Amino acid sequence: MNIEALREYCINKKGTTEEFPFDDVTLVFKVMGKMFALTSLDKDLSINLKCDPEKAIELREEYEAIIPGYHMNKKHWNTVQIDGRLKVDLIKELIDHSYNLVVSKLTKAQKTQLTKLE
Repeated sequence: MNIEALREYCINKKGTTEEFPFDDVTLVFKVMGKMFALTSLDKDLSINLKCDPEKAIELREEYEAIIPGYHMNKKHWNTVQIDGRLKVDLIKELIDHSYNLVVSKLTKAQKTQLTKLE
């Protein structure tokens, strides 16, 4: 998976926007204004993803390419290194998990608005 495929997968999720709120190289994907993925454009390809705390620990123990979230709350975020060690399907599954976690925490009004989006 390269940066173009990663971006394409994230941006095609319902209600997703992309922006650079921190600097010129940290691309952030948000659903209804809430972050679910961050990636740096100037380093080796990796992505920070929100994760259920128990699942986060399990993933870190199982995969060397998944580590505690860089510059994030390490209980709730993982950094997933995209360097060929992980299958693309697993990376997509982890992106979906992050997106779904964030969506589950949206307000009722935000969820209603999200369902109305095409």
